[in-house]
Amino acid sequence: MSSVLARRLLETCQLHGQFVLRSGVTSTEYFDKYLFESDPALLLDVANAMVDLLEPCDVLAGMEMGGIPLVTVLSQVSGLPAVFVRKAPKDYGTRKAVEGISVHGLRVVAVEDVVTTAGALVAGCRELRAAGATVKVALCAIDRDQGGGVALAAHGVALRAAVERSELDEILKQTQKRVE
Repeated sequence: MSSVLARRLLETCQLHGQFVLRSGVTSTEYFDKYLFESDPALLLDVANAMVDLLEPCDVLAGMEMGGIPLVTVLSQVSGLPAVFVRKAPKDYGTRKAVEGISVHGLRVVAVEDVVTTAGALVAGCRELRAAGATVKVALCAIDRDQGGGVALAAHGVALRAAVERSELDEILKQTQKRVE
């Protein structure tokens, strides 16, 4: 299923051009996660692939903004509750960075869409831990294999991906061979 899912993600959300990533790095390739997150069937398939990566936990935490659709569907598929981690607390209302049920004393798996350097995930895990959660695993739909796993490991968090960059590269290589 992973290679089928990887092919569908490539066909649906891989863009070429000049793009500045969240990390500030410029790339000629971009994975527009909103293209798969706005497709109900593909989003469900990604969530189903991510369920297989879960370890025992109490709650799932989606990172703002791309992790929110994923964690919502993953919550439905897994039956686990979900919380939503803001990039920064609002200065009104509850003023919390982690929205939803209390995560104090709970085992939490962080959820993100596409990981490059894992800056958003590292910050989100910091917020979850500040709220009293234990975070040892993060899940993502696509790992671009550009240091995100190493950055998370430095904070005691293992990264697991539904689709790895190497899988995408293999599909691209096979496609190029067919064209030649």
